[in-house]
Amino acid sequence: MKKIYISGCGGMLGDSFYQVFSKNYKLKCTDINLIDEWLSYLDFRNYEEYRNEVLDYKPDYLFHLGAHTDLEFCENNVDDAYKTNTLSVEHASNIANELGIPLLYISTAGIFDGEKSFYDDWDIPKPLGHYARSKYIAEQYVQTNTNQYLICRAGWMMGGGIKKDKKFVNKIIKQIRENKKELFVVNDKLGTPTYTLDFANNVELLIQNKKRGLYNLVCEGHTSRLEVAKEILKILNLEDSINITEVDSNFFKKEYFAARPNSEMLINYKLNLLSLNIMRDWKICLVEYINSQYKQLF
Repeated sequence: MKKIYISGCGGMLGDSFYQVFSKNYKLKCTDINLIDEWLSYLDFRNYEEYRNEVLDYKPDYLFHLGAHTDLEFCENNVDDAYKTNTLSVEHASNIANELGIPLLYISTAGIFDGEKSFYDDWDIPKPLGHYARSKYIAEQYVQTNTNQYLICRAGWMMGGGIKKDKKFVNKIIKQIRENKKELFVVNDKLGTPTYTLDFANNVELLIQNKKRGLYNLVCEGHTSRLEVAKEILKILNLEDSINITEVDSNFFKKEYFAARPNSEMLINYKLNLLSLNIMRDWKICLVEYINSQYKQLF
């Protein structure tokens, strides 16, 4: 079995990567938060420790998954954002080059400014804040300095369940479990949900086909925060008991003050051209996700 070293594997995406890749590969999964028994400790911001760990394992691939994804945290902790989201990726690039192995880096739809409706793989990013800038600089570094790389841009992540999901779906579910009868949801943000299990499966397909380069990798279909919230209530049969009040982003400006694109909608153009797109429609994935992770809580 080929070996993969996965750093920053303790989050919602890492959970799906472990489920998918542990079937056909030997894995070493590390993180600073040891939330699962299959994780061991590594702070990838420490270059020497990162390098020694990976060189000792001698993997066939290096997957760098971890990042600070909280936009407000990145605005308030700028140095930490760049150490974690940018410099650590430079570490990974150097280590992969030294071993002569491919590097997988996870980028984001958030690196665009939202002035266009849709973005394909070749559109030029224009980051709005420190989170987006730290991710885009890392993306540029990988493209320029890594001998073998695979960059996959994700959209609005959903996955990991109540234990690991820190994103929109879990935030809505949390309010529902707190017996909120009115949900305030923004109607001015567009994007493309990305189910972590589909994402991991499609990455595996790219790895199997020895693909390199940069790919948009999101679920099919484009939507809004408002529509996602409505779908959650529909799946849980709560449409008649919970009201959704539409608001614009200014309603949450105090809590979510970091600049966000109005549109983060990606198109899997390159995957489609290569006939390697196995991402399902986001509504199908949302049903599967909620039924597998949340339905039993209601």
